Amino acid sequence: MSHPSAIDWSPRARRSDSLEVYLLGRVDFASAVELQERWVYEISGRRDRQGALFLCEHPPVVTIGRNGSRSQLLTDEQDLRSRLMDVHWLNRGGGALVHSPGQLAAYPIVPLDRLGLGLADYRAALERAVIGVCSELKVAATGGREAPGVFCRTGQLAWIASAVRNWVTHQGLFLNVAPAMHLMRLVASTPGGAPPTSLAAQRTRPVSMHAAREHLIRHLAEQLGYDRWHLYTGHPLLERTRRMVHAPA
Repeated sequence: MSHPSAIDWSPRARRSDSLEVYLLGRVDFASAVELQERWVYEISGRRDRQGALFLCEHPPVVTIGRNGSRSQLLTDEQDLRSRLMDVHWLNRGGGALVHSPGQLAAYPIVPLDRLGLGLADYRAALERAVIGVCSELKVAATGGREAPGVFCRTGQLAWIASAVRNWVTHQGLFLNVAPAMHLMRLVASTPGGAPPTSLAAQRTRPVSMHAAREHLIRHLAEQLGYDRWHLYTGHPLLERTRRMVHAPA
């Protein structure tokens, strides 16, 4: 692991087998998608094992994947508009999800073929990484049997909603650390009826986003087969959309 002091590094400048980790803070969803698109193109053009990992939180927003539909919305669109919550339809796995502050969004952009991973291997690696985080925080958790994700005694606390293009991943993993749970319940996202929960709810005490993020970086790097990773704050290509967001109870 190393911690570069600047982020003006050019990814095409050298061969690398490391994972480049970017801490982005709070980012609107559309900006995160655009940044991922740029990196999918970048990683697709390489021949080494280099990957990227973006970690952020999103203002309240709803996303719906290939397996989702409007029937999963448990409120009407007028209510969502009153909360300034957009609905994004995505070409990713999974159904409807709510993202909000307090939920850690992790977007690995990695070349599965060069890492020697199949699609099932990748899903299992993400689940094991989250289970490792839960173990460090003394939360008993298991991987999903019917749906991708991680479950604990009180419900589902992590969702895997990935996409793959030319064997390069994008979209990814969403871990509820301590979000506003009334927002999480605006959609029915889990087959079988498991309710959404969070690390904070399971532990019945505050959970540091910083600690959850640090644990997840280590476990993701290990599970994806990276011996080295570099940590950056921000990203020079990230273009944020400034927007006021209000999410009333």
